[in-house]
This record gives sequence, structure tokens and C-alpha cells, in this order.
Amino acid sequence: MAENPYRKDVVQQPGMGWIKNIAYLLDEQFRLPGTNFRFGLDPIINLVPVLGDIPGFLISAGLLLAMARKGASNKVVVLMGINILLDTVIGGIPLIGQLFDFFFKSNTRNLKLMREHYLEGKHQGSGKGTILIAVIVMLIVLVLLVLGLIKLSGWIVGWFS
Repeated sequence: MAENPYRKDVVQQPGMGWIKNIAYLLDEQFRLPGTNFRFGLDPIINLVPVLGDIPGFLISAGLLLAMARKGASNKVVVLMGINILLDTVIGGIPLIGQLFDFFFKSNTRNLKLMREHYLEGKHQGSGKGTILIAVIVMLIVLVLLVLGLIKLSGWIVGWFS
């Protein structure tokens, strides 16, 4: 069985408790009755056509930057960024993306990486040098996502014109 990244010991690092709470809200808050399958607000928000992926991306990017400021290593920051990019890019694909968002829980994955870094001593090193790079890459992805969604919306509206 996979280890629970929401364990209390994850938040022993000062000022990190809010990250655990937001990650839980976005990825694990609700349980499908009669099953162990959990999901959060992220896949629900992503059901909104066109604009649904943007809030999840911004919140995940904020969590990543907070963890990087707390000294997460370059390797951890890059792995977390990849999780967020996968969630955003694949999540933006109509129908497939909505289904993907219920199963690929980037915030839970990132919380697990944070736990490995702080509690198990894996991926040691400073992530402070990557904060600027992470911001630039995420802004580029966000701009491309917004432009793609605008183009897709114009194409759909063109069907009805």
C-alpha cells in the first residue's frame, strides 16, 4: 500500500502545514461512496470548459514556489514542476483531460516529494536558484495554455457563426 503523504509528520517543517491542507483539498477531499477512490476540487474545477485548468495551475505553481523557498532541492523542484506541467497540459485536453484529472493528482505527488525531501533526506540541496526558472517556465506554460484555450474557443464559436 502506498504511504500516505498527508501524515502529520510531513508538516513538521515550520510554515508548511497550509501546503498539506491545500493539496488535500485539491486532490483528496472527497471520497466516492462505497469505494476508496478519493478526489478533490481540482478535477471538479477542471470540468469548467476553457477556464477550469487555470486556477489549479496557479495554485499548484504557488505551492511549488512556497516549497522552493523553504529550501527544496533543484531535483525536487524540477520533479514537482513536471507533475504540474503534466496535470496542466494533459488536463487541458477536452474529455481526456477531465478524466486524467481525477487520477493524476499532482499536488499529492508533490507532497510526497516534499516528504521525501524533508523527512527522509532524499534529494538534498538548495532549490533557491531555480525559483526564477520555475516562475518563467510556469508563466510560459500559462501563457501558452491561455492562448490555446482562446484559439480553441474561437474555433468552437466559429462553428456557430
